[in-house]
Amino acid sequence: MTDHGYIVLGLDPGYGRMGFGVVFTDGKTVELIDYGVAVTVSGDAFENRLLSIANDLHALFEQHRPHMVAVEKLFFGKSSSNAMKVAEARGVAMLMAAQSGAPIVEFTPAQIKKALTGDGKAPKAGMQRMVKETLKLPAPPKPDDAADALAVAIVAALKKW
Repeated sequence: MTDHGYIVLGLDPGYGRMGFGVVFTDGKTVELIDYGVAVTVSGDAFENRLLSIANDLHALFEQHRPHMVAVEKLFFGKSSSNAMKVAEARGVAMLMAAQSGAPIVEFTPAQIKKALTGDGKAPKAGMQRMVKETLKLPAPPKPDDAADALAVAIVAALKKW
């Protein structure tokens, strides 16, 4: 980390779409650098989808050289087979982050919501509004996966944990 600030890469794990958000912070304010989603092809073999995620993340790490990586912890919904696949994609993300040498911080969805809005059960619209306001954007970022990744990055950047 520099004396002037540092770059945080936030990740919202998924195997169909992995959201990412990159921010710069001086510890007091946060500025948007980049955001989006790494998308895999649904018809591809699962191992090829994981490889695609790894390649996309490698490119992000090379491009942005983050000083810290913030990853959303998994929330297990109804489908255990889907949760397992997301967990495997998250494992790829954690491996890529570890290989970068950047420290990794992890937050549950409730921790992110509480840090950003003050309410651990805040609705998605409330989260997106806070991401928009914090980053001084004209509209909430889309898609949701990218907005979620930016929320994780903001929480890590402002050390609200």
